[in-house]
Amino acid sequence: MLNGLWLGFFIVAAVSAMAQWLIGGNAGIFAAMVESIFAMAKLSVEVMVLLFGTLTLWLGFLRIAEKAGIVDWLAKALGPLFLRLMPDVPPGHPAIGLITLNFAANGLGLDNAATPIGLKAMRALQELNPSPTTASNAQILFLVLNASSLTLLPVTIFMYRAQQGAPDPTLVFLPILLATSASTLVGLLSVAVMQRLRLWDPVVLAYLIPGALLLGGFMALLATMSATALAALSSILGNLTLFGLIMLFLLVGALRKVKVYEAFVEGAKEGFDVAKSLLPYLVAMLCAVGVLRASGALDFGLDGIRHLVEWAGWDTRFVDALPTALVKPFSGSAARAMLIETMQTQGVDSFPALVAAVIQGSTETTFYVLAVYFGAVGIQRARHAVGCALLAEFAGVVAAIGVCYWFFG
Repeated sequence: MLNGLWLGFFIVAAVSAMAQWLIGGNAGIFAAMVESIFAMAKLSVEVMVLLFGTLTLWLGFLRIAEKAGIVDWLAKALGPLFLRLMPDVPPGHPAIGLITLNFAANGLGLDNAATPIGLKAMRALQELNPSPTTASNAQILFLVLNASSLTLLPVTIFMYRAQQGAPDPTLVFLPILLATSASTLVGLLSVAVMQRLRLWDPVVLAYLIPGALLLGGFMALLATMSATALAALSSILGNLTLFGLIMLFLLVGALRKVKVYEAFVEGAKEGFDVAKSLLPYLVAMLCAVGVLRASGALDFGLDGIRHLVEWAGWDTRFVDALPTALVKPFSGSAARAMLIETMQTQGVDSFPALVAAVIQGSTETTFYVLAVYFGAVGIQRARHAVGCALLAEFAGVVAAIGVCYWFFG
């Protein structure tokens, strides 16, 4: 899938460049494409340096949280909920702890760190699967929730914005929180309908109703605020939450007699190993996207969408953010490349760049997650996983665009 997508970028770029040369007389198009390749290769290394630091930092803190028992506490706290949502998984099964840790990594925006944990969780669920080649209900629910991109603290998005020179990298914190809540809710409801889960069970409602009321009340409060106040609040909450989590991990670790420094270094080494394997993929995708943009093909496609949006009488500013949304279901690295490219061409705090950042933080690489997670355990029949995951993806994109108009429009 990724092979075809990556090759397709270059083929489309080549066709577009030939058309511009033979029809438009633009002989300099090829020089621009070659220059773009080298520029994006350089940018990949610059982004990678910051990514090394971010992944190393957060996997270090996550290891402290793990050794301090915070992850185990979360597993026990969520155990009654998972017992109702995943009735086929026995209480106390290792899969519950792994699922919780996976959600914690996703919640912190560490999608690259969440993947190996998620694969362990999928293998643990496969041990309970009565039909090894067909996805179980528990596996589908886990995958759809994973694909719905439940991101509470999108540190990698903050990192990309900081790397591109944003004066306030956490400006998109609240928009991402609201958009990802919408995608996760749609994902949960769609699976509940297909699997006939009893969401009205008193225990399930005891978890969902307080969360829904809290989110609803929070949104009602936000509705009374101006766009300037919303942006300021998003910045304050983003930075406060980020530093508050760090202090929570450290203080709980110290109280539990965890050697926090040694635990941090242990986790940081894992983060370094994860990060260093990403550079080839980042170079590949950024160069492909750069060629696509330099050839004029991307602009041509966006102009077509823009004309349709204008014909419908809608505002067109979000159209320049759509490349991130269109490739995100197929490839996270391609979507990251599109996001970074949008920031560079439009400006890091431009409306399209803000929308692209929120889309990146509230959606997931649906087809990639399906291929990797199910492929790792030999699942061949996905059942309703694809439809539910894509519905959650669509909800995340629509919510991201709507929330950005609310906050930044």
